Amino acid sequence: MIEAKLALARPGFAIDVTLELPAQGITALFGPSGCGKTTVLRALAGLERARGHIAINDEVWQDDTRGIFVPTHRRPLGYVIQEAALFPHLDVRHNLIYGLRRTGGGSASAELDQVIELLGIGALMNRRPATLSGGERQRVAIARALATRPRLLLMDEPLAALDAARKAEILPYLERLHTQLALPIIYVTHAMDELARLADHLVLMDRGRALAAGPLTELLSRTDLPIGRQDEAGVVIEARVAEHDAAFGLSRIAFEGGSLWVGETDKPLGEQVRARVLARDVSVARVPPAQTSVVNVLPAVLESLQADRSTALLRLAIGGGPGAGTRTWLLARITRRSCESLALRPGDTLYAQVKGVALM
Repeated sequence: MIEAKLALARPGFAIDVTLELPAQGITALFGPSGCGKTTVLRALAGLERARGHIAINDEVWQDDTRGIFVPTHRRPLGYVIQEAALFPHLDVRHNLIYGLRRTGGGSASAELDQVIELLGIGALMNRRPATLSGGERQRVAIARALATRPRLLLMDEPLAALDAARKAEILPYLERLHTQLALPIIYVTHAMDELARLADHLVLMDRGRALAAGPLTELLSRTDLPIGRQDEAGVVIEARVAEHDAAFGLSRIAFEGGSLWVGETDKPLGEQVRARVLARDVSVARVPPAQTSVVNVLPAVLESLQADRSTALLRLAIGGGPGAGTRTWLLARITRRSCESLALRPGDTLYAQVKGVALM
């Protein structure tokens, strides 16, 4: 468990957060620019002197009540920022060796070989940073952070400085780190696509406070949080590949409560996949739709709804109604006029029509 209670006040800005985060997987700090995400990350690293308490499992990094404050250079962490910040006069190999110095070398060298393979930078060892693409430089920066054998990896919008092509290039490598390294990562972002693709746990921040924290799939499906008001609001579904239909170029993914047809994937049957369904791509009907082009129609129960002047955001339970055990959620954004025309109320049995599904 990663525990942090942090308070920091500046003119016109303050941080006051209490966090209990899992010591595995990727936790995303998400929110608008200026909400305090980076300040919290820097406080965890000891780069900002906030008041409070920080502990990683049984290791206390800060406890003001006992006069404990471990300086940054003695905290076993890696830190990756937007810019790769590599030494321009050193080639990739020697940039990584610089990171190894904090570990004393030895067995760390074998672990670094694993990181080099995971990040696909073996062919870059003799090149200088100036000859690398933005995505290559950032992969080297991540490898250098991991060379210190950290107990915690902090990443501050590591893809923000990359264009769409370079971002697409590096995301698969971040996924590999996620699945193959037993290392907790705290990842700062305000990009919904990165959040949906990488995170397991989510902390929603606004104005220096944590509005909500919990598993990604649960928080993304809530209608009472600001994230649901974004144009890209939607849910993430953990599923497995259940069927391929080569004749029509489709694959079926199955999850608790149902399944969805998606564009054909080359992943084998039974493999775990992550799918994203945007609220704007879901509509609802009171009766089973007939003669429709929408191939994904799922029975659902309306759990909750939030309406504003023109739209309504619905939370739909797939595979069970309110109080049910294991189930999957969808969000649907419809017009308020449609909501009132259908006289929708929590507890209603509906049919969700899913017009678009993206495999992450």
